[in-house]
Amino acid sequence: MANIVAIVGRPNVGKSTFFNRLTEQRQAIMDNQPGVTRDRHYGYAEWTDKRFTVIDTGGYVVGSEDVFEGAIREQVEIAIEEATVVLFMVDSMTGLTGLDQDFANILRRSKKPVFVVANKAETADRMQASAEFYALGLGDPYPISSQTGTGTGDLLDEVIKHFQTEDPEDPNAGVPRIAIIGRPNVGKSSFLNVLLGKERSIVTDIAGTTRDAIDTRYKAFGKDFILTDTAGLRRKARVNDNIEFYSILRTLKAMEASDICIAMLDATRGLEAQDLNIIGQAVKAKKGVVLMVNKWDAVEKDHKTADIWRKEMVRRLAPIDYLPILFASVHEKQRIFQVMEKAMEVYENKHKKITTSKLNEVMQPEIEKYPPPATKGKHIKIKYMIQLPTPSPTFVFFCNLPQYIKEPYERYLENKLREHFGFDGVPITIFFRQK
Repeated sequence: MANIVAIVGRPNVGKSTFFNRLTEQRQAIMDNQPGVTRDRHYGYAEWTDKRFTVIDTGGYVVGSEDVFEGAIREQVEIAIEEATVVLFMVDSMTGLTGLDQDFANILRRSKKPVFVVANKAETADRMQASAEFYALGLGDPYPISSQTGTGTGDLLDEVIKHFQTEDPEDPNAGVPRIAIIGRPNVGKSSFLNVLLGKERSIVTDIAGTTRDAIDTRYKAFGKDFILTDTAGLRRKARVNDNIEFYSILRTLKAMEASDICIAMLDATRGLEAQDLNIIGQAVKAKKGVVLMVNKWDAVEKDHKTADIWRKEMVRRLAPIDYLPILFASVHEKQRIFQVMEKAMEVYENKHKKITTSKLNEVMQPEIEKYPPPATKGKHIKIKYMIQLPTPSPTFVFFCNLPQYIKEPYERYLENKLREHFGFDGVPITIFFRQK
């Protein structure tokens, strides 16, 4: 990420709206309520064939003792440190405030090119009023409208003059994605931070701290992945505001975009109905899934406890009995890297290809040993099978009477495929076609 543009400023000046305009996606959650954005949020943009990374940040409040605003300040300072260019966004409708002046003093110490961006300048009066931001001592203010796009071209023309290198179109294109999903407050952000060895996501004891889906590049064990920290998923009946609703949409979108989901559970609460719902959504979306039981250090146990838990979880998850289950503690840093190793293993399983000859060589004897039950006096004969070139393992069995094959026999074939070829943690799809 050589060319990086950080959008900073006090709360509720329109940073996320501008971020979404630059990236041409509705990635960041927008709301009139201040303090919606908390973590650093990365996206990719292009202007006149110049590509660059954009960072959306939370609203910077100097001197506040609020737990979130203190953590947001740290995230903003990291973004400024990473940036090639800083866009200091102010509000031309509200005018110059004390918070703007305090933040300008901090930016002057950064030694980075800073552009004062006077947002919400949709009218001629507001464009003229933006002249008051000269008082910040950071150069000419650029009146723009994040909502309509007015003035953004002139601003970006000046911004790209500070770029020294050529960035690839999207450095994350084609990189495998792992989404960390689960209920609120199970330790998803803490898990990400421990893996990275730094405070990438804000962590508090307050449920719902993470709102956006936060992508981070992760390299370990000779592998390269994108880890996505997501907002906690609660039951629909408990979602009571717009921000949480859009957080959930971002989480579901991140799940859809992922290859593998690490479904995190809270060992102090056990496998709850909402956990089953979340795991079911990931499996339905044909994602590889690893179950991580976090806070295992907080459970009283002996040498049999893990086996008892595993058997009970498999019973409740039935018929989804092929998911690897790992007992870990983010707080104590126990087995967290084993979780990542297992996620990488499941990724390989998800993309495993079995040749047609090998598939038929192994499966035909199993079918002959236990053929499909006859229906209405008609005998079903499976002649051969192939694997389709799909994102998740999909097999087609060609037979004379596909309409008579029932679910129990389909389950038998799936179990035999897993027995011979693995596919641990990955849903298998089977079709029956006429031949």
